Amino acid sequence: MTGWLIRWALNVVAIIFTAYIINGFEVTIAGAIFGSIILGIINAIIRPVILILTLPINIITLGLFTLVVNGLMLWLTSSMIKGFDVTGFGIAIIVALILSIFSFIISYLVKD
Repeated sequence: MTGWLIRWALNVVAIIFTAYIINGFEVTIAGAIFGSIILGIINAIIRPVILILTLPINIITLGLFTLVVNGLMLWLTSSMIKGFDVTGFGIAIIVALILSIFSFIISYLVKD
């Protein structure tokens, strides 16, 4: 349980850091906290369905289309949370890539 909480807190920090370095992605602290929660819920419920529906194009692009799906999930989160703003879909894809890298590193370093 503590590993999950530490990973979540570090992901909130990663969101804030990413907003600091990427123009077009702006978050407040509350927006990062709630955005992280909503993004997790969206990734658990909606993302698997979208990945199954886009499996053929994902195979053709050798998995690169997953970045587009991740950007779409981030953009959807942005539309739901005040204080979690993504200005465009291109920015959403870039932010999704950076957050995916952070999430991979965090998951590698922090175990349950």
